[in-house]
Amino acid sequence: MDSDIISIMNDRYGRMSKGQKKIAAYIADHYDQAVFMTAAKLGEAAGVSESTVVRFASCIGYEGYPEFQAGLADWVKNKLNAVQKISVKYGKSTQSEVLGSVLASDVGRIQDTMENLDGMSFEMAVDAILEAETVYVIGLRSCGPLAEFLHFYLNMVRGNVVLVKTTSVSELFEQMIRINERDVLVGISFPRYSMRTLKAMEFANDRNARVIAITDSVHSPMNLYSSCNLFARSSMVSIVDSLVAPLSLINALVVAICLKRPEEVKGSLERLEEVWGNYQVYLNDEINFMDEDPILHHSIRKENGE
Repeated sequence: MDSDIISIMNDRYGRMSKGQKKIAAYIADHYDQAVFMTAAKLGEAAGVSESTVVRFASCIGYEGYPEFQAGLADWVKNKLNAVQKISVKYGKSTQSEVLGSVLASDVGRIQDTMENLDGMSFEMAVDAILEAETVYVIGLRSCGPLAEFLHFYLNMVRGNVVLVKTTSVSELFEQMIRINERDVLVGISFPRYSMRTLKAMEFANDRNARVIAITDSVHSPMNLYSSCNLFARSSMVSIVDSLVAPLSLINALVVAICLKRPEEVKGSLERLEEVWGNYQVYLNDEINFMDEDPILHHSIRKENGE
């Protein structure tokens, strides 16, 4: 097959049965264990029958389970060889050359994102987030910091923002049990895509919530259940995923939300400042460089001379 096994599963996920989706989700999250499992053991781990596992292998284009298992083994082997590939690429480079190469790649991804971002989709995302009763944000594995960044600033400017953090699909549904048509879910996922994030987006879509996808391209499986897609370029520039462009996109999203409702944002920040001052939230936690020597200040009010 031309495509790797994970890409094939992502492409065909929307056409799978519930049992097959369970298998795909288990493999995506536990591929290092699944590669050694028999069909019976994989079915037991995913909560389906052995025959469902065999049909799953055929569903994604393999003649049988042994061929499927070999395809999964090849994918795992290639993944583990990533460090060796990077060693070949950068092995003879100086540290400054590596720095320049990585930063130049990130600049190119941001430029590419700027040139290809759909302005209408961006506006739709801003309006949907502002109008929602509750905003749910999910981003797992390497996308976790992106989700936390978006959650932190949205919670400052509008409130009622839930960060979905989970290690299992069941916990995911428990945290999203109240989502409805008045709410919005922002799902963030880049290759290698998270099946748990995809499950969250499917669940939100089934509950008639607005779903916003922040992902890498029109080929991403995250687009299956979203009504608004924001694309940012991301690929492996080293042994880690480059998420600089997605972070810039999320930063722009927060700024646009602030500019759209400046009075609401001002009110929220003023209330936060009052709380910080009254309860000395920043006691011994911030350094003020206004004077000749850095000094610790007790609150925002003190800095302003109040």
